[in-house]
Amino acid sequence: MYEELYTNITDEQRAIRDMAHRFAKEVLRPAANELDKLKAEEVVKSETYWNAMKQAYELGFHKILIPEIYGGLGLDPLSVHIVLEELGWGSSGLAVSIIVSCFPAVACCIFAGDNDNLIKEFVLPFTEDTKATYIGCWGITEPDHGSDWVASDRKTFRGNVVAKKKESFWLINGQKSAWVSNGPIATHCFLFLTIDEHEGIALVNLKDSDGVTKGKPLEKTGQRALPQGEIYFDDVKLPFENMIVEDVEMFQFAHNSNLALANAGMSAMFTGVARAAFEEALRYSKERFQGGKLIINHQTVQQILFKMYQRVETARYFSRAAMIYNLSNFPPKEEYSIIAKVHATEAAYENANDAIQIFGAMGLTKETEIEMIWRDARASLIEDGSNETLSLKAAACFEDLDIS
Repeated sequence: MYEELYTNITDEQRAIRDMAHRFAKEVLRPAANELDKLKAEEVVKSETYWNAMKQAYELGFHKILIPEIYGGLGLDPLSVHIVLEELGWGSSGLAVSIIVSCFPAVACCIFAGDNDNLIKEFVLPFTEDTKATYIGCWGITEPDHGSDWVASDRKTFRGNVVAKKKESFWLINGQKSAWVSNGPIATHCFLFLTIDEHEGIALVNLKDSDGVTKGKPLEKTGQRALPQGEIYFDDVKLPFENMIVEDVEMFQFAHNSNLALANAGMSAMFTGVARAAFEEALRYSKERFQGGKLIINHQTVQQILFKMYQRVETARYFSRAAMIYNLSNFPPKEEYSIIAKVHATEAAYENANDAIQIFGAMGLTKETEIEMIWRDARASLIEDGSNETLSLKAAACFEDLDIS
């Protein structure tokens, strides 16, 4: 796991790394291989999927971002990165499913931590869950809105899901798109919506709300172990207290903070994917004979492996730095997380692509894990904001960059 460069790793961090790696190797990777072969509607009913999620919850990986005061693990930022890298190494799809489950609970801790009712409804049931019965989702992507959530003009932006204030409740109508991670199975939602002419954020108990329906799971090329699908809201009544962000300036702050957290998590998980691709290529190069010798002894292969290893280390170094900074400073700087996400996801895709080149024609077959890793990595260039749009968002911060 190549920790030689990192002399600041403690014994406790090595222990949680080893535990996370065993889980990723023994549970996530085999589960991902099996789920990859199923139809999307079969995945959400599969014992393989639910057993993997239950084991993740039993080990507490679903609550690594929750403070100890609410029953979470309360991990330091470096430990969070270490765990996410290992989960991503095992399966990016399952890793995303595990981590996005915490979004409603984390949002509640940050924006409604003084509301005992919401803590009891959205946080404590999550931290106490060891059976994966509480599955969270992030309801942001819409049929008409994807990456433009990231960099839109907030004065004119209007989403598809709209909340109208009534005498004693909010009334919600609209649709979230098929790309909502955990959408088909979610019990709770961290919901971005439009209030009049601006935006807000709500917490919705999907399983106990009348008017909530879901679309069928989406068939995808990559990350097939991650259930994604639409969520529809038809005259859903929401208590006033569940609208945790309704002020314009507070929304922008919450949005940027969430962007910083989500992209930092993506950078950590896909550092793991970049590493997985490198390891698959390295292993194969030590097994495959061609031209009378192992291909690892061919200089062209050595050059490719060098570039792959370089990408792993640079992705890890920057993503760790971004995670540590943005989980230690308030407010966070989303541009650091964006740079880390863009770099790590590109590293993952380039490594997977280079690994297939080392495998040759065998890398294109379903018999190899690298073929699945390549498809999974491709999705990350769009996931949680396309890299092009995210880059523009980060570049806008250069206007305030002091170079004196």
